[in-house]
Amino acid sequence: MKFPTKAEKNPISIPIEDIGVVILEHAQITITNGLLDKFTTHNVALVNCNQKHMPVGLLMSLEGHTEQSERFKHQIKSSQPLKKNLWQQTIIAKIKNQAYLLMEQGIVSDKMLYWAQKVTSGDAKNHEARAAAYYWSRLFYDADFKRDQYGSPPNNLLNYGYAILRGIIARSLIGSGLLPTLGIHHRNKYNAYCLADDIMEPYRPFVDRIVLEVINSSNDIYYLTPTIKKELLKLAGIDILINGKKSPLLVGVSRTTNSLYECFSGVSRKIIYPTL
Repeated sequence: MKFPTKAEKNPISIPIEDIGVVILEHAQITITNGLLDKFTTHNVALVNCNQKHMPVGLLMSLEGHTEQSERFKHQIKSSQPLKKNLWQQTIIAKIKNQAYLLMEQGIVSDKMLYWAQKVTSGDAKNHEARAAAYYWSRLFYDADFKRDQYGSPPNNLLNYGYAILRGIIARSLIGSGLLPTLGIHHRNKYNAYCLADDIMEPYRPFVDRIVLEVINSSNDIYYLTPTIKKELLKLAGIDILINGKKSPLLVGVSRTTNSLYECFSGVSRKIIYPTL
């Protein structure tokens, strides 16, 4: 695949097999059906943006795995106790990663680690919300900050980063032969990516870390400038650690979604999540 440079003189060639996510941001971008076919064939997540340059759509392959039908059956037949256990693991991993990010900033996070230990099946006592309130009031050194999709900056940066992450997770779920629509916890009937929203939870702090770096290096975060977007788009290639092994996030997510399938099929009882 060839991408023109800014001067449109020397195209940059990139093997399509090496592409995980493509974001179409400009309203005048045109794309051929042949290229769309190539994207879906190679499981490339194609994200399109609205007039405000925020990701709003996601094109994925309908056939992501050779054993897709069999894997769908395992996912659909998974028991409620298993789903509750998987959600417990997910929230524990999320709270721990949030705590580790606070620790990187020199912020005391003993309470976070304590709450992570107390998460029960299905997070019945909602330790996720308790940890979130503590986390967001300290992460940006602003006790009044509220995480809100329509809130003030840096919510705009978080929204953009999470949208990219969601596309990466959905892509990997398709590649593992799973339905992104059927979640283990999220059940909104209007949400086509409930499972992606479940599995991305422990990965969110990796976006938060990049946003922190942007804030520390930028004087103005009110607008999503090309420079800021470029930093956020580095998410797919950052190194993460899973069970002591380092890999790019794009690869690590695939390990997570494959481990999820093994849980659905009865081979394993543990989802593999990264440690920040």
